[in-house]
This record gives sequence, C-alpha cells and structure tokens, in this order.
Amino acid sequence: METLAQQLTPTGLPHPLLVQVARRAVAEGAAAGDPGSIPGRAGELAEREQRRLLQPVVNATGVLLHTNLGRAPLAVARPAGYTNLELDLSTGRRGDRSSHSAALLALACGAEAALVVNNGASALYLALSALSALSAGSEAIVSRGELVEIGGGFRIPDVMAASGARLVEVGTTNRTRRGDYESAIGPETSILLKVHTSNYRMTGFVADVAVRDLAAMVGARDDIAVVVDIGSGLVDSECPWLAGGPPRWLRSEPAVRQTIAAGADLVTFSTDKLLGGPQGGVIAGRTDLVERCARHALARVVRAGGLVLEALQDVALSYLRRDAGRVLPLWRMATASVDELAHRAEAVSPGPRWAITECESVMGGGTLPDVTIPSAGLAAIGDVTGALRSCATPVVAHLVDGSTVCDMRTVFPEQDEQLARALKGVSGS
Repeated sequence: METLAQQLTPTGLPHPLLVQVARRAVAEGAAAGDPGSIPGRAGELAEREQRRLLQPVVNATGVLLHTNLGRAPLAVARPAGYTNLELDLSTGRRGDRSSHSAALLALACGAEAALVVNNGASALYLALSALSALSAGSEAIVSRGELVEIGGGFRIPDVMAASGARLVEVGTTNRTRRGDYESAIGPETSILLKVHTSNYRMTGFVADVAVRDLAAMVGARDDIAVVVDIGSGLVDSECPWLAGGPPRWLRSEPAVRQTIAAGADLVTFSTDKLLGGPQGGVIAGRTDLVERCARHALARVVRAGGLVLEALQDVALSYLRRDAGRVLPLWRMATASVDELAHRAEAVSPGPRWAITECESVMGGGTLPDVTIPSAGLAAIGDVTGALRSCATPVVAHLVDGSTVCDMRTVFPEQDEQLARALKGVSGS
C-alpha cells in the first residue's frame, strides 16, 4: 500500500490522501480479481481526486452569476496578517464587526443600518426569527404568488416555519390585492413579507401589492414590520456607478435603495449576485430592527467571517466611490460591448473550426429570469465540452443545437490565452 502511494507522489496530493486512493484501488482490484489493474486504477483515482479540488476554471458558459462556479467573480489578494475586525482603534477596546462593511453597505443603500450574515437565506431567516415577536403573536403575511422555492429545494414556507414565524397566505397565485393584506392583519400580525420572484417571472393576468402600499397599511405602528426580500442585491436602480446609467436589461429589477425609500422597514439580499461580492447576506433598514436582529441568538450562528467582511468592505467602497462599474468584475463583464467581445473571439480562435458567433448571455444565479444580454463567442460543431473541462485550466462551455459554444462575455481578458490553448488542444477532437 505504501509503495503504491509513493508511486503517486508526483500528483502533488498529500500523502494521507494518496494512501486513501491506494486502498480504494487495491480493494477494487481485489474485488475484480485483477491485481494487475491496481496501479492504473490508482492513477485514475488520484486524477479524479485532483479534479475534485477547488481550482480556477474559465467560465465560457455566458452565465455571469453561475451558481456552480461560485456566482459573482471577485478578485481578493491580501498578505498574511491581522485586521481590526472587532477592535476600535480609537479606544483600544472591543469593537463591532458591523462598523466596517455593514455600515458602508448601509450608506450605499440609503439605509439607517445593516447587518452582514453568511448568505441571503440566513438574512431572511434571521430577520423573520428576530421580528416574529414584535407583537403578541408571530404571524407573517405573504402573498401566495411569492411563496417561492430557491435553489436546492429550499422554500419560503419552510424558512418561515423554521424561523418561528407563522405563515398567513393571502391572495392567489397570480393576483394579490391590497385588500387581501388589510383583511388578514390582526392582533397577532408582526410582519408583512414581500418576496421578489427573482428566479421566475409571471406575466398575463397578474397583480401584486407595491412596497409603498404595504408601508401605508402599517403606518406609524411599531408592532408590524414590512420586510422585503429582494434577493439579488442591486444597490440602486439608477446605477450611478455606470457611465451610461442602468442597462436596458436591468430596468425591471428591484433595488435596495428604492425599496427602502418606498417604506420597507427591512430589506434582505444576497451579496454574491448583483452586488458583485463574495457569498453573504445583508439585512438593511431601520436601526432598531437591525439591532434587534443583531442581538438575536441566531446572529452569532450565521455571522460572516473576517475575509468576507473585508472583501465586502472593498465592494461597498467601490459603490460609494461610484467606480464599481470599473472595479467589480461582474459589472465589467456585464457591460462589455459586443464588438469588443467579437474582437477578442477573433483573436482567440485557433482556426476555421471555431467560428465567431452571436450568442446571448444570461445573468443566472436566480436573477433576471428571461433576460438575455447580447454577446459574442466561438462555436464549433460537435460536443467537446468534456474535453474542454479536462484541460490544464478547465474550460466550462455549453452546447447549443449540437455545437459547443464559448461565450466571451464571461471569459476574463486575461484568460484569453488559456482559452486559446484549450481550443487549439481540442481542435482535433
């Protein structure tokens, strides 16, 4: 076993993992009655283990927020060292980890305060848990048309039940009116919840209630909170960080700043979608309600780590400087011109097999359903997606009508050379 593991050392995998691989290879060879197959099988298993490790890939799918590829791309580089994560440098006393990135995000979103947690689902879960006891009861009213299911099979009703909030459904699947909410509000109501249907779209004979109308129902009552989960985390619908203003494909997406201005008490959203940051979640809104969430026992369970907070601080600063369109990779990719992408595709193409093609990118990540962004890329007849994934730097492409397509919008310019080598390597496949 040890000899076999030593033979696999050139793979670069640590010895304990190579021993595990060797044991599996020996067991499989013994079961098959073919001891001679063991060295070859061990090499295959070692290669498979290498491929399972997290590693850089070239995203040529055209899906900007590809959930399987980590959603929003973000460049983070820092030397080893400490930060003042929970230290007030002015007093030398223990500080608050919400005084950095969370405070900056609140400012960027036009909120009084904010709290950062480890993902968007946690943000909603914590908000519902903390606010469900605002009144004598814990009823949370939500439209039937907004009882969504997100990736992985997680459903809003299940999240609400786990949080302790008691679900009260109003309206119908396709139409909910203001009167439906008004009739349902009672002495045990603590939350009016609105959930943005970010991963699907309903059209036709539909109606919903605007955030402004929900806020008007509550008025000055402090025992009922309007909570809005907008999911994707667009900071401001005006996109002041983009020279040309909001792209046409973005104009129907709700934004945090406008949702708060419309009267929402709390807004929850993810940070690794249209915000363009690392995985995390934010609760933004009224100071007293954010503080209530921060004091809840679950806040410690779902809090974000120092690296996430540090990365989010840089993201928030880019929005406050209004240079996010230039600094954040997501916005650079999303706003690149088709002519620029076609020019890069021409330079990358290794030969006539890979033809420049028009294509359509999508935002992905449960964001902007049915919205496409014109793009350009390279296409070759046949399926070579598996061969591209096997390259030294894996290239993830997609199939369209029997052809392999590499969409240049989601390929970073600095990856063009890697893509060119990969395409040349599979040209004879």
